[in-house]
Amino acid sequence: MSITLTDQDKLTLRIAAWGAVSLMSAAGAAGSAHKVATHGSIALTSATGLVGHVLTKAPKGVKYGKTVAELADQVLPALTAAMTLLKQQDPAEADNFRSTVIVAIEAAARTGQGEPSPTLAEMARKITAALDAA
Repeated sequence: MSITLTDQDKLTLRIAAWGAVSLMSAAGAAGSAHKVATHGSIALTSATGLVGHVLTKAPKGVKYGKTVAELADQVLPALTAAMTLLKQQDPAEADNFRSTVIVAIEAAARTGQGEPSPTLAEMARKITAALDAA
């Protein structure tokens, strides 16, 4: 199946995926936000398929806001919108996008020793719920 993504569609996917990593980084600020972001970013840039081509770079010029709540207000709906968009055009790419984001948040959550903090675990739950809301 052939997918046609507009520039706006690509931006939505980038905001969703890169924003999810940003949310995890904010939730991991008590430990090492930089390590969280690095591990999540590596996972995103390791994606394959159409999703991999779109996520090769972070979105430019996006203002996520000054608080985690403002960031979540943009990112969580973008995750749901990205899944809806991809499911309509190519369910396999929707699965690819979902698994890519899940791998990124799991990589981000495992940067410390042992289990992820409750804050990271809760943020991962919210991201997963947004992906599954589509």
